[in-house]
Amino acid sequence: MTIERTKLETVIRIPTSMMTSMEVQDLLDYLFFREITVKSKATQKDVNRLAKSVKKGWWDANKDRLFPNLIPSTINS
Repeated sequence: MTIERTKLETVIRIPTSMMTSMEVQDLLDYLFFREITVKSKATQKDVNRLAKSVKKGWWDANKDRLFPNLIPSTINS
């Protein structure tokens, strides 16, 4: 593996024998995640609140599809 660093970028060369395509994609996904979150001002509390909201919304949208035979009062929202 070789790493070159300039004023504007870092170039990493990885031999194809070192990583599978899926591993390369995982690395790129992580780097993309870092790129979009590095300037975020969200706190962990903000993230937790958003995650809870998303999970509840998903559950509300899918509980009837996943458990069609259950009485609604037996499923907690």
